[in-house]
Amino acid sequence: MSPSQPRDETPITEPDDVHIGHVKHYAAGVPAVAVALARGVEQMGALRTARTLTKLNQRDGFDCPGCAWPETPGHRKHAEFCENGAKAVAEEATRRRVTPEFFATHSVADLREKSGYWLSQQGRLTHPMYLAPGDTHYRPVTWDEANRVIADEFAAMSSPDEAVFYTSGRTSNEAAFVYQLFARSVGTNNLPDCSNMCHESSGAALGASIGIGKGSVTVPDLESADLILIAGQNPGTNHPRMLSTLEKAKHNGARIVAINPLPEAGLMRFKDPQKVGGVVGHGVKLTDDFLQIRLGGDMALFRGVARLLLDAERAAPGTVFDQEFLDGSCAGVDEYLRLLEDVDFDDIVAATGLTHEAIADLAHAIASSERIVLCWAMGLTQHHHAVATIGEGTNVLLLRGMIGKPGAGLCPVRGHSNVQGDRTMGIFEKMPEFFLAAQDAEFGIVSPREHGYDTVAAIGAMARGDVRLFVAMGGNFVAAAPDTDVTRAALRRCALTVQISTKLNESHLATGGAALILPTLGRTDKDVVGGVAQQVSVEDSMSVVHLSRGSLPPASKELHSEVAIVCDLATAVLGADHAVPWQELRGDNDAIRDRISRVIPGFEDFNIRVRMSDGFVLPHPPRDLREFATPNERANFAVNPLEWVDVPEGRLILQTLRSHDQYNTTIYGHDDRYRGIKGNRRVIMLNAADIQAFGLRAGQRVDIVSEWTGAGSEASGPNVTGAGSEASGPNATGAGSGIEERRVEGFEIVEYSTPRGNAAAYYPETNPLVPLGSVAKGSNTPVSKAVVVRLEPSTIEG
Repeated sequence: MSPSQPRDETPITEPDDVHIGHVKHYAAGVPAVAVALARGVEQMGALRTARTLTKLNQRDGFDCPGCAWPETPGHRKHAEFCENGAKAVAEEATRRRVTPEFFATHSVADLREKSGYWLSQQGRLTHPMYLAPGDTHYRPVTWDEANRVIADEFAAMSSPDEAVFYTSGRTSNEAAFVYQLFARSVGTNNLPDCSNMCHESSGAALGASIGIGKGSVTVPDLESADLILIAGQNPGTNHPRMLSTLEKAKHNGARIVAINPLPEAGLMRFKDPQKVGGVVGHGVKLTDDFLQIRLGGDMALFRGVARLLLDAERAAPGTVFDQEFLDGSCAGVDEYLRLLEDVDFDDIVAATGLTHEAIADLAHAIASSERIVLCWAMGLTQHHHAVATIGEGTNVLLLRGMIGKPGAGLCPVRGHSNVQGDRTMGIFEKMPEFFLAAQDAEFGIVSPREHGYDTVAAIGAMARGDVRLFVAMGGNFVAAAPDTDVTRAALRRCALTVQISTKLNESHLATGGAALILPTLGRTDKDVVGGVAQQVSVEDSMSVVHLSRGSLPPASKELHSEVAIVCDLATAVLGADHAVPWQELRGDNDAIRDRISRVIPGFEDFNIRVRMSDGFVLPHPPRDLREFATPNERANFAVNPLEWVDVPEGRLILQTLRSHDQYNTTIYGHDDRYRGIKGNRRVIMLNAADIQAFGLRAGQRVDIVSEWTGAGSEASGPNVTGAGSEASGPNATGAGSGIEERRVEGFEIVEYSTPRGNAAAYYPETNPLVPLGSVAKGSNTPVSKAVVVRLEPSTIEG
C-alpha cells in the first residue's frame, strides 16, 4: 500500500445518550471476567488473548501496565490480573495498527476533530513520523533523520533549560535512568513527571514526617492488620488487585473503614471470580464502616480523631499513646498536642459532614487496634491542603506508634505501574545531592544543581515562550495535565515537540512548530538485541523491584525500546565520544543495572537480586529499623492550621475522577458499569437535594463553569477555609473582579449519592476546569478534587 492510499479503519462507536442503570454493590465477579475476555478477543483475537493473559504478572512474564499494586510474596495465581489490567494489556497488545498510510489519509487538523477514545482505538504506532513546519500531515522519517531534527533543535538553544523532559509512570527503571542521565548530561533538571499531578503531595508529606516519600507497609502487613483505613481511594476501579489483599485481611479479622465522598462498589463487596463464592455466592463484604465525607474534609476528620485520642489518653494514661515511641523517636509532639487543644467539634462536623458519633466511633477503633494501616490515593493528594492532610493522617498513626511494626503503617497507593520506580531512578526536578554526586562520579559528568521545572512550572514556562523543546516519554500530557486549553496552547509555543509513544493520543496533535512521534516497544513486546532478550525492571507501590519480560512480536520492525531511543538520541546530541558510553548501554539492560547499582543505595547486586523469584525489597528505614532520615533524625509531627473546603452560596465543589472503563487518560469505553452510568462520559453527578435546590432536573444538560481567584499565588486555593479564619477563596458572586473562569459544555445531570454541595465528573473531560495556578501548598499538585463550579443551562443538545 502506498502512503497515498486510504487505510481501512476499525469502526469506532462514539458516545450517545446517557443510560442510567443500577449502581453495583460489589466489584469483580463473573461480569468482570466476561468483560476482560471480550475486550481481549476484540483487540487481540482469542489465541493471542490466551497467550498474553497467562503471562501477565507471572514470574516468567511481564508486569501489568495497569497499576502498581504488588503481588503477594511467594504466591502467584494462574490468573494474576484484574479486569482493568486485562483491558490495559488488550489496548497495548492489539492487532490494530497506525501506519504511515493512516497519517497520509488524515491531516493533523482532521485528527484534532477526533475524540481521544477514537484516537486510542486506532492501534499501535508503527513508524517514526515527522510534522515539518508548515506541513498539514505527518510523514514517515528514518530514526537517523528524527534524531538529527532533535539534535539541531538542541544546537539552536541558548540554554539547556529550554528543553523539558516529561515522563510517564509506565517507563521502566532502566529507561527512566538513562532518560534522566541524558537530561542531566545535557545540563538541565527539567524533569516533570506524572507524580507531580498525583502523589507528589504524598512524597512531600511523608518526606517531612518520616524522611522518605514512600509507603511503609508490605502486602503481608495489610493482610495482618486489624484496622485498615481507606481514604480518598476507589480500589475497585483504580487498583482492583488490592481487593484480593483486603479479602485476606478480612478473613484474618481486619476491620475496614472506607472514607470517601462516593460509595464505591469496590469498597463494599468483592466477588473473587477465581473462587466458588465469587461465582455463585455473595462474595465478601469488605467495608465495615463507610464514612461519606465531604470533599476536602479529611484533614478535619484526622484532627478530630487525634483530639479524641488525646482525651482518651488523658482519661487512661498510657493506654492510647505509644509514649515510648513518641519520646524516643518523634519530634514536635508537644506543639501538636497544643494544637489539638483548640479543636472545635462544630468545625469538625461542618468540615466533614459526618456526625460526632461517627467520628468518635472511628477514634475508638483507632485507639483499640494494635495494627493499623492508612491507605490513600488521589482523593487526599489533589487538594490545596493535601500535604497538610496527609501529614495529619500520619500524625494519628504516630500517636499510636504505627510505624515500623508488623501489620501497621502508611500506604499511598500508586496508580501508574512504575511511577514510584521512575522517581527512585532520578526522574525528579530536585534530586538530592547524594544521587547527583554518585551519578557524576560514576559517569564523569557534572549534573546541574539548580532545580528544574515540575509539571505546572513546565506548562507555565512553555506558555511564556521559555521552552523550545518538549520531549515526553510515554503518557498523554495534554489529557493528563490541568487547564487543558492552556496546556495545549503552551505546547504549541514550542519549536519542537517529541512524543515517545505506543499509541496515538491528543498530545500528538498539540504540536509545536514541528513535531515528532517516535514509536516504542510496550511492556508486552519482545526486545531482542544481538540475539539476547532484554528484560526491564519496575518498582511497585511497596518498594519491591522485579523483572518484566515481554513475549509478543513487536507491532513493527521500526519500533525501538525506550532505552534505545534515549541512547541513540544522546549519541546524536552529545557525540559518540561523550563520557557516558551510550551505545554500550543501548542494547544491554544488565549494563545499565550495573551502573544503577553503583549510583543508587539499595540496588547493590542489582542484576543478581532482581532475578530472584519475587525480586527484592528496597530498604525503608522507618519500616525496617524505626530510623528516620529527616534533618533531626526523628519522625516529625506535622503542625498546620486546620483547613477544609467550604461551599460558596450558589456553587458546588467538583471532583474529577475515573470511570470503571478507563485507565488514567486512556478511555476503554463509554460505560461506568459500577456506577450504573452507560453510553456517555459527559455527565455530572449531583446529590438529589442539590438538583432540586438549584432548580435543575436529572437528565438536563448543563455547562459547568469553574471559578478561581489567586492567579499566580500558591497561597490562594479553591475556597479553602481555616478554623477561626475569615480567609477564603473565590467569592460567591460569580464572574466578578479577579475571578477566572473555565467552561465545559453539554454535561448531563445524573442523580447520585454525593455529599450536599459536592459534585463529581470524569476526567480528562473536566480537566479544562482545573486552573493551572490552583495547586497544593508544598507539592504544586493541581487541585483536581476541589474545583469551585456553577452550573448553567446548556444550549448543546444530546
